[in-house]
Amino acid sequence: MTNTVGLAEGLAADLAQRIDQRLLLPGARLPSVREAARLHGLSPYTVVSAYDRLQAQGLVEARRQRGFYVREAKPAPRPAATGTARAASGPAPFDAMTLIRHLLRSEHQDSPAHGTLPVSWLDAAPLRQALRAALAPGQEGLLLRYADPAGDPELRGVLAQRLAEIGITSDAEQILTTVGATQALDLIAHELTQPGDAVLVDEPGWPIEYARLVQAGLRLLPVRRGAQGPDLEQMAQLIREHRPRLYVTVSVLHNPTGHCLNLAQAYELLRLCEGGEVLIVEDDTYAAFAPAHSPRLAALDGLRRTLYVSGFAKVLGAGLRVGYVTGRPDLIARLGERKLVHELCTSALLERALAGVLARGALRRQVERVQLRLEAARARCARLAGQHGFAFAAPPQGLFGWLDTGVDSERLTQRMLLEGFACAPELLFSPSRRSGPHIRVNFACSQDAKFWAALARTRAALA
Repeated sequence: MTNTVGLAEGLAADLAQRIDQRLLLPGARLPSVREAARLHGLSPYTVVSAYDRLQAQGLVEARRQRGFYVREAKPAPRPAATGTARAASGPAPFDAMTLIRHLLRSEHQDSPAHGTLPVSWLDAAPLRQALRAALAPGQEGLLLRYADPAGDPELRGVLAQRLAEIGITSDAEQILTTVGATQALDLIAHELTQPGDAVLVDEPGWPIEYARLVQAGLRLLPVRRGAQGPDLEQMAQLIREHRPRLYVTVSVLHNPTGHCLNLAQAYELLRLCEGGEVLIVEDDTYAAFAPAHSPRLAALDGLRRTLYVSGFAKVLGAGLRVGYVTGRPDLIARLGERKLVHELCTSALLERALAGVLARGALRRQVERVQLRLEAARARCARLAGQHGFAFAAPPQGLFGWLDTGVDSERLTQRMLLEGFACAPELLFSPSRRSGPHIRVNFACSQDAKFWAALARTRAALA
């Protein structure tokens, strides 16, 4: 009996830790008693005892004839909103820290679920050299004085030239630097909308952006996005019914599907948003990995109804928190005022160093090296996926693939943790918390054949 109690306590403690770390999300179904007993090599009695302990701690709840589920977090109060949406309402669709806490843990930095390149792929030398140049005698002002609230003038000039290379005409005065692309998106969400406004988002899409928008008191209107792009018919209907204020999207190398808009899709999308007076927020975070001549909405629109956001963390290193946003002068002025009130300014030192990296062509050389490795990584992943009977929802390109596993990806993810691999299930990328068979695969971090073998074993066990 003592041994049974100890085993039950151990299982309960392990599951409680996963719940605390958000590896098991609110609303997630625990494995059935029989399945958990087989999975952990325990008796059904021991599993029931462990689940009872979790229930007593308020971490899970038993649903009659359905099993045990992680308890939902209590909804936070929200401003009243007129109208209804078929999409998420109430608190963030999952804990906003789900991916952040999990994927920033050192042991998961190079996992298939991770959102950046492996550190081993990056070269710190160009940035180190640029920082030394920025700290040279005569440059003390970068350390001792507040920076230009709009951002380092030298960097904004270089950024205007880079934007022209992808067809976006923007003066340096139309560019506002931020603490990564994340802050640019946050400024937009809080300055250009009011609580209760509706916002179009891609489904699947980037979960942290969902959480950001919901925390701003906005209603999410999911637009289905697949291998062929966004569902424009659904978008048109949502615009007619809800008059959304924004459409936040990744047009090139969409996260997580990897899809890129073609010209026909881009023009139709712009037409719909212009007719509905919807402001488009184009997040081009993965610009460095994009195929040549990929059409940008901001270029086609001339920044009339588009705000273009990008950054450099994904290709130069996550420690470089420099991003930017460009758009119409009146909108950039509003965003600049909010930045001034909340941040005063960003880091002149980091921005001047980045300007040096860009001006000397160091970023271009880094991108060329990364692209070669990433191309080989995609080819290897596609080969391993095919050998184990898996298929990607869209042709592999960029950093991520949207892999169809053929089984419930949430249950698969739980089992893959036991195999030592962290995965990102479809549920995480859905504002309506819809589960499905897909997981997002980071091509650069999925080269281990053992991962694909474990994925195939786990799928077979769940089929």
